[in-house]
Amino acid sequence: MGTPPTPSLTRTELRRASRALLVPEWQEAGAQARLKAARVLVVGAGGLGNPVIAALAGAGVGALTVADSDTVALSNLHRQPLFTAADVGRPKAEVAAARAQAINPFVQVRAAPHLTADTIGPLLAEATLLIDATDNFETRYLIADTCTAAGREWVWGAASGTSGLVSVFGPGLGLRDVFPEPGDAASCDEAGVLGPVPGVVGQMMALEALKVLGGVGEALRGRLWTLDALTGHTRTLKLGSVRAPGPPAAT
Repeated sequence: MGTPPTPSLTRTELRRASRALLVPEWQEAGAQARLKAARVLVVGAGGLGNPVIAALAGAGVGALTVADSDTVALSNLHRQPLFTAADVGRPKAEVAAARAQAINPFVQVRAAPHLTADTIGPLLAEATLLIDATDNFETRYLIADTCTAAGREWVWGAASGTSGLVSVFGPGLGLRDVFPEPGDAASCDEAGVLGPVPGVVGQMMALEALKVLGGVGEALRGRLWTLDALTGHTRTLKLGSVRAPGPPAAT
Protein backbone atom coordinates (compact mmCIF):
# COMPACT_ATOMS: atom_id res chain seq x y z
CA MET A 1 0.00 0.00 0.00
CA GLY A 2 2.01 2.94 -1.30
CA THR A 3 5.54 3.85 -0.31
CA PRO A 4 6.78 2.29 2.94
CA PRO A 5 7.65 4.57 5.86
CA THR A 6 10.93 6.38 5.40
CA PRO A 7 13.95 4.91 7.23
CA SER A 8 14.80 8.42 8.49
CA LEU A 9 12.21 7.83 11.21
CA THR A 10 13.40 5.88 14.22
CA ARG A 11 11.52 2.81 15.41
CA THR A 12 10.09 4.77 18.30
CA GLU A 13 8.95 7.55 16.00
CA LEU A 14 7.32 5.00 13.73
CA ARG A 15 5.48 3.51 16.69
CA ARG A 16 4.35 6.96 17.80
CA ALA A 17 3.08 7.75 14.29
CA SER A 18 1.66 4.28 13.62
CA ARG A 19 -1.99 5.35 13.58
CA ALA A 20 -1.34 8.26 11.24
CA LEU A 21 0.66 5.96 8.98
CA LEU A 22 -2.41 3.74 8.62
CA VAL A 23 -4.09 6.59 6.73
CA PRO A 24 -3.30 5.81 3.07
CA GLU A 25 -3.00 9.42 1.93
CA TRP A 26 -0.59 10.26 4.74
CA GLN A 27 1.60 7.21 4.15
CA GLU A 28 1.65 7.42 0.36
CA ALA A 29 2.71 11.08 0.40
CA GLY A 30 5.64 10.38 2.73
CA ALA A 31 3.94 12.94 4.93
CA GLN A 32 5.47 11.82 8.21
CA ALA A 33 8.98 12.41 6.90
CA ARG A 34 7.93 15.82 5.60
CA LEU A 35 6.51 16.63 9.02
CA LYS A 36 9.70 15.58 10.77
CA ALA A 37 11.68 17.91 8.49
CA ALA A 38 9.39 20.88 9.21
CA ARG A 39 10.02 23.78 11.55
CA VAL A 40 6.83 25.44 12.78
CA LEU A 41 6.45 28.84 14.43
CA VAL A 42 3.30 29.07 16.56
CA VAL A 43 2.52 32.64 17.55
CA GLY A 44 0.20 32.60 20.54
CA ALA A 45 0.04 30.00 23.31
CA GLY A 46 -3.52 30.70 24.46
CA GLY A 47 -6.84 29.08 23.67
CA LEU A 48 -5.96 28.47 20.02
CA GLY A 49 -2.27 27.89 20.52
CA ASN A 50 -2.72 25.22 23.20
CA PRO A 51 -4.42 22.64 20.94
CA VAL A 52 -2.19 23.56 18.00
CA ILE A 53 1.00 23.08 20.03
CA ALA A 54 -0.17 19.82 21.59
CA ALA A 55 -1.38 18.39 18.28
CA LEU A 56 1.77 19.25 16.32
CA ALA A 57 4.07 17.97 19.04
CA GLY A 58 2.11 14.75 19.25
CA ALA A 59 2.06 14.39 15.46
CA GLY A 60 5.85 14.57 15.29
CA VAL A 61 6.77 17.93 13.78
CA GLY A 62 10.53 18.31 13.67
CA ALA A 63 10.89 21.64 15.46
CA LEU A 64 8.43 23.89 17.23
CA THR A 65 8.94 27.50 18.30
CA VAL A 66 6.32 28.97 20.64
CA ALA A 67 6.06 32.76 20.75
CA ASP A 68 3.94 34.49 23.40
CA SER A 69 4.65 37.40 25.74
CA ASP A 70 1.78 36.72 28.16
CA THR A 71 1.69 34.89 31.48
CA VAL A 72 -0.78 32.23 32.59
CA ALA A 73 -3.89 33.62 34.31
CA LEU A 74 -6.52 31.78 36.31
CA SER A 75 -9.16 32.75 33.73
CA ASN A 76 -7.16 30.92 31.03
CA LEU A 77 -7.54 27.49 32.57
CA HIS A 78 -11.04 26.68 31.33
CA ARG A 79 -9.84 26.67 27.71
CA GLN A 80 -6.04 26.24 27.78
CA PRO A 81 -5.40 22.65 28.90
CA LEU A 82 -1.60 22.79 28.67
CA PHE A 83 -1.65 24.92 31.83
CA THR A 84 -2.53 24.09 35.42
CA ALA A 85 -3.33 26.19 38.48
CA ALA A 86 0.30 25.85 39.54
CA ASP A 87 1.36 27.66 36.34
CA VAL A 88 -0.53 30.90 37.08
CA GLY A 89 1.88 33.80 36.72
CA ARG A 90 4.42 31.83 34.68
CA PRO A 91 5.32 32.74 31.06
CA LYS A 92 2.96 30.97 28.66
CA ALA A 93 5.63 30.37 26.02
CA GLU A 94 7.95 28.62 28.47
CA VAL A 95 5.23 26.48 30.02
CA ALA A 96 3.70 25.51 26.67
CA ALA A 97 7.13 24.66 25.25
CA ALA A 98 7.91 22.46 28.25
CA ARG A 99 4.56 20.64 27.91
CA ALA A 100 5.13 20.11 24.19
CA GLN A 101 8.56 18.65 24.93
CA ALA A 102 6.99 16.32 27.49
CA ILE A 103 4.42 15.18 24.90
CA ASN A 104 7.14 14.29 22.40
CA PRO A 105 10.84 14.33 23.32
CA PHE A 106 11.76 13.89 19.64
CA VAL A 107 10.55 17.42 18.83
CA GLN A 108 12.99 20.31 19.13
CA VAL A 109 11.02 22.87 21.15
CA ARG A 110 11.92 26.38 22.22
CA ALA A 111 10.15 29.44 23.60
CA ALA A 112 10.34 32.89 22.04
CA PRO A 113 8.65 35.14 24.60
CA HIS A 114 8.55 38.37 22.58
CA LEU A 115 7.34 38.77 18.99
CA THR A 116 7.95 42.25 17.62
CA ALA A 117 8.47 43.92 14.27
CA ASP A 118 12.19 43.36 14.83
CA THR A 119 12.04 39.69 15.82
CA ILE A 120 9.35 38.31 13.51
CA GLY A 121 11.56 38.44 10.41
CA PRO A 122 14.32 36.13 11.70
CA LEU A 123 11.78 33.76 13.29
CA LEU A 124 9.80 33.53 10.06
CA ALA A 125 12.93 33.04 7.97
CA GLU A 126 13.86 29.85 9.82
CA ALA A 127 10.32 28.44 9.90
CA THR A 128 8.71 26.16 7.34
CA LEU A 129 5.26 27.41 8.36
CA LEU A 130 3.84 30.07 10.68
CA ILE A 131 0.60 29.54 12.57
CA ASP A 132 -1.23 32.64 13.81
CA ALA A 133 -2.92 31.69 17.09
CA THR A 134 -2.72 35.19 18.55
CA ASP A 135 -5.27 37.10 20.59
CA ASN A 136 -4.75 40.71 19.48
CA PHE A 137 -5.16 42.59 16.24
CA GLU A 138 -1.79 44.34 16.34
CA THR A 139 0.10 41.04 16.23
CA ARG A 140 -2.32 39.50 13.72
CA TYR A 141 -1.73 42.27 11.21
CA LEU A 142 2.01 42.33 11.90
CA ILE A 143 2.06 38.63 11.02
CA ALA A 144 -0.12 39.18 7.95
CA ASP A 145 1.95 42.06 6.61
CA THR A 146 5.26 40.29 7.26
CA CYS A 147 4.17 37.02 5.66
CA THR A 148 2.64 38.82 2.68
CA ALA A 149 5.78 40.88 2.10
CA ALA A 150 7.90 37.72 2.31
CA GLY A 151 5.60 35.75 0.01
CA ARG A 152 4.98 33.22 2.75
CA GLU A 153 1.97 31.08 3.59
CA TRP A 154 0.45 30.94 7.08
CA VAL A 155 -2.37 29.19 8.93
CA TRP A 156 -4.83 31.59 10.56
CA GLY A 157 -7.65 31.09 13.04
CA ALA A 158 -9.89 33.10 15.33
CA ALA A 159 -12.45 32.28 18.00
CA SER A 160 -14.75 34.31 20.21
CA GLY A 161 -17.98 33.61 22.02
CA THR A 162 -19.42 30.59 20.22
CA SER A 163 -17.93 31.12 16.77
CA GLY A 164 -14.68 30.47 14.98
CA LEU A 165 -12.87 30.92 11.67
CA VAL A 166 -9.92 29.14 10.03
CA SER A 167 -8.09 29.73 6.76
CA VAL A 168 -4.71 29.31 5.07
CA PHE A 169 -3.47 32.65 3.77
CA GLY A 170 -0.59 33.20 1.41
CA PRO A 171 0.73 35.04 -1.64
CA GLY A 172 -2.08 36.66 -3.60
CA LEU A 173 -4.71 36.33 -0.88
CA GLY A 174 -3.93 37.41 2.66
CA LEU A 175 -5.71 38.57 5.77
CA ARG A 176 -6.08 42.16 4.55
CA ASP A 177 -7.77 40.96 1.36
CA VAL A 178 -10.58 39.54 3.49
CA PHE A 179 -10.43 41.82 6.54
CA PRO A 180 -8.75 45.05 5.34
CA GLU A 181 -8.78 46.58 8.82
CA PRO A 182 -8.98 45.15 12.34
CA GLY A 183 -12.45 46.59 12.97
CA ASP A 184 -13.94 46.86 16.44
CA ALA A 185 -14.73 43.25 17.34
CA ALA A 186 -14.72 42.55 21.06
CA SER A 187 -11.94 40.48 22.58
CA CYS A 188 -12.64 37.36 24.61
CA ASP A 189 -12.02 39.43 27.73
CA GLU A 190 -15.06 41.45 26.66
CA ALA A 191 -17.26 39.02 24.74
CA GLY A 192 -16.27 35.83 26.53
CA VAL A 193 -15.75 32.40 24.98
CA LEU A 194 -17.02 28.91 25.71
CA GLY A 195 -14.01 26.74 26.56
CA PRO A 196 -14.41 24.03 23.88
CA VAL A 197 -14.77 26.56 21.03
CA PRO A 198 -11.08 27.53 20.73
CA GLY A 199 -10.24 23.86 21.22
CA VAL A 200 -12.27 22.92 18.14
CA VAL A 201 -10.87 25.83 16.13
CA GLY A 202 -7.31 25.14 17.25
CA GLN A 203 -7.58 21.48 16.26
CA MET A 204 -8.83 22.56 12.85
CA MET A 205 -5.82 24.87 12.54
CA ALA A 206 -3.51 22.00 13.46
CA LEU A 207 -5.17 19.82 10.83
CA GLU A 208 -4.62 22.50 8.19
CA ALA A 209 -0.97 22.74 9.22
CA LEU A 210 -0.56 18.98 8.87
CA LYS A 211 -2.11 19.08 5.40
CA VAL A 212 0.17 21.92 4.32
CA LEU A 213 3.33 20.37 5.78
CA GLY A 214 2.52 16.81 4.76
CA GLY A 215 1.40 17.74 1.27
CA VAL A 216 -1.91 15.88 1.59
CA GLY A 217 -5.53 16.76 0.94
CA GLU A 218 -6.87 20.21 0.08
CA ALA A 219 -5.81 22.90 2.52
CA LEU A 220 -8.09 25.89 3.07
CA ARG A 221 -6.24 28.08 0.60
CA GLY A 222 -8.67 30.64 -0.80
CA ARG A 223 -11.40 29.40 1.54
CA LEU A 224 -12.71 30.30 4.98
CA TRP A 225 -14.01 27.62 7.36
CA THR A 226 -16.60 28.90 9.83
CA LEU A 227 -18.01 27.39 13.02
CA ASP A 228 -21.26 28.18 14.81
CA ALA A 229 -20.87 26.18 18.00
CA LEU A 230 -24.43 26.78 19.25
CA THR A 231 -26.00 25.08 16.24
CA GLY A 232 -23.11 22.79 15.35
CA HIS A 233 -23.11 24.20 11.83
CA THR A 234 -19.92 24.63 9.83
CA ARG A 235 -19.52 26.20 6.41
CA THR A 236 -16.64 26.65 3.99
CA LEU A 237 -16.80 29.87 1.99
CA LYS A 238 -14.78 31.01 -0.99
CA LEU A 239 -12.74 33.97 0.17
CA GLY A 240 -13.57 35.96 -2.95
CA SER A 241 -17.14 36.14 -1.67
CA VAL A 242 -16.21 37.28 1.82
CA ARG A 243 -15.24 40.79 2.87
CA ALA A 244 -15.85 42.09 6.36
CA PRO A 245 -14.86 45.13 8.44
CA GLY A 246 -12.79 43.02 10.81
CA PRO A 247 -12.23 39.47 12.08
CA PRO A 248 -13.35 38.32 15.52
CA ALA A 249 -10.81 38.52 18.29
CA ALA A 250 -9.05 35.31 19.22
CA THR A 251 -8.74 33.74 22.64
